[in-house]
Amino acid sequence: MNIIVCIKQVPDTTNVKINPETNTLIREGISSIINPFDMYAIEEGLRLKEKFGGKVTVISLGPPQAIKALKEAIALGADDAIQLSDRAFAGSDSWATAYALALAIKKLGEFNIILCGKQAIDGDTGQVGPGLASQLGITQLTYVFKIIRLDPEAGDLTVEKLLEEGREVVEAKLPALLTVVKDINQPRSTSLFHIRRASKLIIPTWTAADLPGADLSKLGLKGSPTQVIKIFSPPKHEGVLELIKADSAEESAAILADKIITEKVL
Repeated sequence: MNIIVCIKQVPDTTNVKINPETNTLIREGISSIINPFDMYAIEEGLRLKEKFGGKVTVISLGPPQAIKALKEAIALGADDAIQLSDRAFAGSDSWATAYALALAIKKLGEFNIILCGKQAIDGDTGQVGPGLASQLGITQLTYVFKIIRLDPEAGDLTVEKLLEEGREVVEAKLPALLTVVKDINQPRSTSLFHIRRASKLIIPTWTAADLPGADLSKLGLKGSPTQVIKIFSPPKHEGVLELIKADSAEESAAILADKIITEKVL
């Protein structure tokens, strides 16, 4: 099986800085990690490889320092990695990101399954995975928390996915793209030996010029139909603890309901 896992490097902090001109994150000088939800995608890819054979290729679009995330994925057990990094990609929204990833995956060749985390913790849109599936014209299965059955020879699979209320079992044909939730597995850790070995690897970096058929007008900030008008941190409010004294649970509930209505909490 050829398994592709899309990952993203995200800031490891809540104290982020914003570029006032582009309304995008300033990533320089901030420690970064693999997007936590993508760790579950990596783990699921490794488990599929262990069960069916084949290889796992991780791919990421981001600044040069995102190479660290790809090397960490290699240390965990991925076989290959590709970095997409170019000034032409800067400021990409979810659509432009999906467009670039789709071009890169087409260049890689045939694949059976693509795995993504359900969303990134910095943008929280959850749109890159579905957008990528749309760009590639393949089946998309979102919020998957269990792969019930997968048959590479027959070219189909059955998954269980989370809905807003309940669960759903879905059968689909391969190739397919799955976005996974944290309930799907428990990500493994790696050893210092594998980390050191991965750190010495040379990860290929593809620019826009390396993507066959790339339309520069669809890349980066100028190719992003979604524009962030303003981004800011919400004001901090000091919490106040108030104990309700009453003679019965019913009286306490009535007082609480009155306060909720008065303070317009709901």
